[in-house]
Amino acid sequence: MPEFDTAHVKNIVLLGHSGSGKTTLAESMLFEAGLTHRRGSIEEKNTVGDYTELEKERGNTIFSKLLHTHWRGYKINILDTPGYDDFSGEVISALRVADTGVMLLNASTGVEVGTDIIWEYTEQFKTPMIFVVNQLDHPKADFEKTYQEARNHFGQHVVLVQYPLNSGLGFNAIIDVLNMVMYEYNDQGGKPKKLPIPDAERPKAETLHKELIEAIAANDETLMEKYFDIGELTEDEMKQGLHLSMVRHDLFPVFCASALQNRGVARLMGYIDNVCPPASEMPPQVTKDGSTLNCDANASACIFIYKTVNEPHIGELSFFKVYSGTIKAGMELVNESTGVTEKINQLFIVEGNKRTPIPELVAGDIGATLKLKNTHVNNTLHEKSKHIELAPIVFPEPLMSVAIANAKKGEEEKLASALHQLKEEDPTMHVEVSSELGQTLLHCMGEMHLTIIKWKLEHVYHLDVQYARPRISYRETIRGKAETTYRHKKQSGGAGQFAEVTMRVEAWTEGMPEPTGLTVRGKEEIALPWGGKLVYYNCIVGGVIDQRFMPSVLKGVMEKMQQGPLTGSHVRDIRVCIFDGKMHPVDSNDMAFKTAGMMGFKEAFQMANPLLMEPIYHLKVYCPEDLTGNIMGDLQMRRGMVEGFDTEGHFTVINAMVPHAEMYQYASSLRSMTQGRARFKMKFDHYAPVSGELQKKLTETYKKDTVELAEA
Repeated sequence: MPEFDTAHVKNIVLLGHSGSGKTTLAESMLFEAGLTHRRGSIEEKNTVGDYTELEKERGNTIFSKLLHTHWRGYKINILDTPGYDDFSGEVISALRVADTGVMLLNASTGVEVGTDIIWEYTEQFKTPMIFVVNQLDHPKADFEKTYQEARNHFGQHVVLVQYPLNSGLGFNAIIDVLNMVMYEYNDQGGKPKKLPIPDAERPKAETLHKELIEAIAANDETLMEKYFDIGELTEDEMKQGLHLSMVRHDLFPVFCASALQNRGVARLMGYIDNVCPPASEMPPQVTKDGSTLNCDANASACIFIYKTVNEPHIGELSFFKVYSGTIKAGMELVNESTGVTEKINQLFIVEGNKRTPIPELVAGDIGATLKLKNTHVNNTLHEKSKHIELAPIVFPEPLMSVAIANAKKGEEEKLASALHQLKEEDPTMHVEVSSELGQTLLHCMGEMHLTIIKWKLEHVYHLDVQYARPRISYRETIRGKAETTYRHKKQSGGAGQFAEVTMRVEAWTEGMPEPTGLTVRGKEEIALPWGGKLVYYNCIVGGVIDQRFMPSVLKGVMEKMQQGPLTGSHVRDIRVCIFDGKMHPVDSNDMAFKTAGMMGFKEAFQMANPLLMEPIYHLKVYCPEDLTGNIMGDLQMRRGMVEGFDTEGHFTVINAMVPHAEMYQYASSLRSMTQGRARFKMKFDHYAPVSGELQKKLTETYKKDTVELAEA
């Protein structure tokens, strides 16, 4: 039998802006539960959660961690998450498997931008939420201001369960308006004295108690009727009402704490085990085909992989939540995505970097296993003969791109392997090998994310890498029309080469009339992989070019379109008509006509008013209203065009069109410009012509680089 059944497993995720005290709270929870005998600290680099060398070096959480406590007959799984938006993937994956979110607010700084961003993720998952106003011992702690900011940002469903009697350096007492008692702490924190509420605080506490009852009753008709009849609810009724309201995402209770001094932590843990829902009381999981899966320990086994970590000398550790059934060591489960059968050789409960083998885990619990060969994040594993695939985690799109390369030659395969492994661990990191740009591109969430990736490559994989500015995917086209005849003739002993092609090259637009003055023998419309079209006409009459050579001419044109005459960029939206030429009975061949087609196209293209186009991105910047002026000024310097404004929650949204060439390192610039109070999304929208001056500059640079490369 498992140590804890489904009803006695609670999964919580610690959330909050960087510096709100999540890791310190986790330490106090472990200490209160007796799982550790000494609370670690970030300053001493000895916390259970932040155990990696990188986190100790930087002094903050970078990767989500799985911890657990035993508390009064319950198992509480704790997911500690980073507070920087660069690592939002870690937050989202933890939220996916948690059943309650604990949002920490720094009492000295109030609601920060990271809190707003994380709140949006909790709204997507409809996660039951608790707010904890932490660091009430800080000299600048202001509980009332922080509480009001929370209500302003997250709505009137944010309700007080506790408030501090004396926040600041003298913080040592909490008034609980649910239980209507005062908790008083000594210098060591820990277990408080349970005292009556002082007479001076009684009216305030009773008013808040009544407000709490009304908020609870408003979400339950039965409790509302009883409240109207009697004018009061029992403590148990209030807890039950809070429980139902949390499950429905209707109420968000507020607690008080100093995690550093271990004050208010035990009461919070008591609320988690008494009131917060287990997985079995949450809405059932939705599968990809739209059906549902209930959290039932007696049903067939099903697990969902939410995170993987590659541990040196051990292999890949896969973290999962049991969504149905009971998982036992030695079981064989089928990966629904790949069809591969995986054997669960070992099961672990995890405490930071400590793994404890266990025989089984029930529905609702979270654990880990080693060496699943063909299983990755977002995979569902289930018993044989079943077909279950749970809805995947949707990770945010990258916001920043750089080119990455080895500092030393000969380590390309090693780098590719390392990047693949990092991608397995971090789904917000994308790797693209761009044949168009001739670069390996790393797409990520921001400057800090890039720094962490580089650190891992250097310290874990022992690679020396360099970041560089990525090239831009320009497009080339024409605005006019030109005709040219190109003769390719080569004679150097033996068989020669001869081909002559006369062509008309002009800009193509949808719905344009057919060519005039030419006899059309054949037409091909080719949708180009990089966007736009090539429309190719065979207008040869009289057999001046044998039909068997026409595909070679097209091949030559296509080859030049892949590396255009202006900047070596892809060419699009062109119409080519081949209407005359010559051939030789002996020296004409496919290669000769391919070369003639390529060079003829290049010559005609340059005569037809060539145009360089750049990618334009639709940018949405989310910011406080007072920052819009600075952001708009910066966008104008980036050649951006502001199209309008929207509002979304407490943010003003600036909509703009900005050239991709001007967006390099924008994530860092925006963070610096706004002190981290703004964020953005961007998406490719269209191509637009560059200015004549910029086109000239880019064309000259390409010619110079081409000459230097040829000479080298």
